[in-house]
Formats: sequence, C-alpha cells, structure tokens
Amino acid sequence: MIEDKKIVLVMPAYNAEATLKKTFDEIPFEVVDEVLLVDDRSLDRTADLAREMGIRTFVHQENRGYGANQKTCYAKALDLGADIVVMLHPDYQYTPRLVTAMAEPIARGVFDCMLGSRILSGGALAGGMPVYKYAANRLLTLVQNILVRHKLSEYHTGYRAFSRQVLERVPFMANSDDFVFDNQMLCQIIHAGFRIGEITCPTRYDRESSCISAARSVVYGLGVLRTSLALVAHRRGWIKSPLFAGLDPGPD
Repeated sequence: MIEDKKIVLVMPAYNAEATLKKTFDEIPFEVVDEVLLVDDRSLDRTADLAREMGIRTFVHQENRGYGANQKTCYAKALDLGADIVVMLHPDYQYTPRLVTAMAEPIARGVFDCMLGSRILSGGALAGGMPVYKYAANRLLTLVQNILVRHKLSEYHTGYRAFSRQVLERVPFMANSDDFVFDNQMLCQIIHAGFRIGEITCPTRYDRESSCISAARSVVYGLGVLRTSLALVAHRRGWIKSPLFAGLDPGPD
C-alpha cells in the first residue's frame, strides 16, 4: 500500500511462460498488495506456471484479444477492492522496478492515470524497438496531440496505472477487444478530464517480448486515427460516440 491505498497489479498474459517468473520476481511487493494474471488462452504453460507461483490466475476459455484481456483484468481488480491498478506485461518488455513510481503519484493525489513512456528516455530504439514502429509511434502521437488537444510523449505504451475512480467512470467495456483498446481508453480518460502523468521507462524488445506484426500495426494505426476523429466529432456535436458517452465535461 501507499497512503493506505490498495494496489493491485494486473498482468494480461498470452504465451508468457518464458518471461513470467523473471517479471514476477522483480515486482516491488513492499507496495503491491495483490497480483492477478489473466491468461488469454495461451498455447504454452503460462496459466499453469502462474498458479504454481501462487499468482491469482484467471483463464479465458478462448482467445479473445488483448483488449478483452484488459477488460477482465480491470474488472477482477475492482472486485478485489483495488484503489490503484497497475498494468504490467509479463513479457518483461517493461521493467517491474517502476511499479512504485507509477503508483505513487496516483496514491498521493497528483495524477489519476500514469503512463510509462518509452519515448521520454530516448531509449526506445536502443531497447530494440523496430524502426518502423518508432516512426509510426512518433507520427501517430503528433497527430493525436493535435486532434485530441492534449500533450503526451506517446499514446501507445502498454505500461499504465489507474485510480479506481478512472476505472469506475470510463466505459472501458465498450471498447475494442483488440489492440486499439489501449488508445480508446486513453482518449476516454483525456475527454473525461482526468489528470495524466508520464515517467521515463526503458523498453526491451527481443524474441521473448510480444510484438504485433507489421500488418496488425497498420490495422492498429488506422484504429488510432478513427478513435481520435471520433473524439473530435463527438466534441463538436457531429456524432455521439458510445466510446465517450457520459464523459462530457460539465460547464466551467
């Protein structure tokens, strides 16, 4: 706990058997109260290994997608009474040693959401991020900063932390079950007026790290643009998007 806030760490997992223990062993349990893993019907022993390690484990009966995995993660964490939820990928792409730095600003009421940015450190390429992914990240982030009228170093990190209030207010269950879930949720958080902080986060890409294909990256990029344009249209009253229903800021 930090400031008497219960911290639950969630791990959306798929074929993470090779890296799960290494990730788990670096979690700062002096602040993390519970860990839960949701396995999206892995083809390896991820779920069995998680149970052997004593991790609270939930398994989808079929592969439902990265977004659907997160939906289960957050719903289960709220059921456990979490005040703060930190999402950490079990593929060791993001260091668990930053969990405290992610959770503390939320616990102390400075921010409502925290992002671990791979861009602030300038180490994304050094960590092995493919050049085409880095270029797409920078371009999409520039476009989104303009469209959604916000300023972030990147919108595409998978290292995130949320207050309970964010998860209870944002309609994340209406989001995609695929990778664009992350971007939809972040746009919802921005539109709702929650405070977002970023910290520098090194990254690690190797054969054990999850990485979507170039084709899936294109699909994701198009989804990001659709999400941003939907927010613009919603704000201007051209359409009413279900993604942002009930999140319109009140009058000043």
